[in-house]
Amino acid sequence: MLLVEHPGPLTTVQDLGRRGVAHLGVPRAGALDRPAHRAANRLVGNPPGAATLETTMGGVALRALGAPVLVAVTGAPCGVRVDDRPAAWGAAVLVPPGARLDVGPADVGVRCYLAVRGGFAPPAVLGSRSTDLLAGLGPSPLRTGDRLPVGEEFGGAPAELLPLPAVPTELVLRLVPGPQADWFRPGTFAALAAARYRVAAASNRIALRTEGPALVRTRPGELASEGMVLGAVQVPPDGQPVIFLADHPTTGGYPVVGVVPEADLAAAAQARPGIPIRFTPGGGRS
Repeated sequence: MLLVEHPGPLTTVQDLGRRGVAHLGVPRAGALDRPAHRAANRLVGNPPGAATLETTMGGVALRALGAPVLVAVTGAPCGVRVDDRPAAWGAAVLVPPGARLDVGPADVGVRCYLAVRGGFAPPAVLGSRSTDLLAGLGPSPLRTGDRLPVGEEFGGAPAELLPLPAVPTELVLRLVPGPQADWFRPGTFAALAAARYRVAAASNRIALRTEGPALVRTRPGELASEGMVLGAVQVPPDGQPVIFLADHPTTGGYPVVGVVPEADLAAAAQARPGIPIRFTPGGGRS
């Protein structure tokens, strides 16, 4: 087990999420930056779906209880220390029994991923160990004094870190037309490509919110609630596009002007408030 001595502002358990339960009103959840999550597991010999910890801006501190643990940290670059001695980021690190592991605040970006050999092993809910902040499923965000169980080793060999995309200084998101693209003023897609938006401070695991020119609707009236997909770009009454992330609601009633392909959303997970956003029409399959 690992004892939580400092949980950080928001640290959650995440794997690759819940599949096939959207009809129950349950979002997918799971790691927002999936390449970083997979890379951390690879470094300690876990399969990609093993549960990791996802920190948000502020890091986490854990103490190994009873046995040594092999860990790795990826995602946003940050300082890593074991008993106050510097340790490697982006590499496997052995934490002796009784030692304290400190994952520091993100130097750039937003989210770090901490993997442990064997994976974190709280009880699974609907086939996943992920914390879902919208539906309230899975383990609660970490609190001081929590004891995190570690699973049995999978037997895989630790591997080297694969190259990961750099943390964005500008978020470039491809956009394919959504089901209500014709609810907006003609030329909206061209205007989106020319306009400049910023990541809003209210962004979270549910959605990346934007600040910039308001989109203008030409079709009045309300939309009946319908299914929503990962990456859907809803436009609420204030006209500011909202990009749905892993904990998004499975239905919604605001028009969807477009959809961001899933492959682009890992960068969105690392975009800090104030970072410029640029939409580019197109994108093909997600």
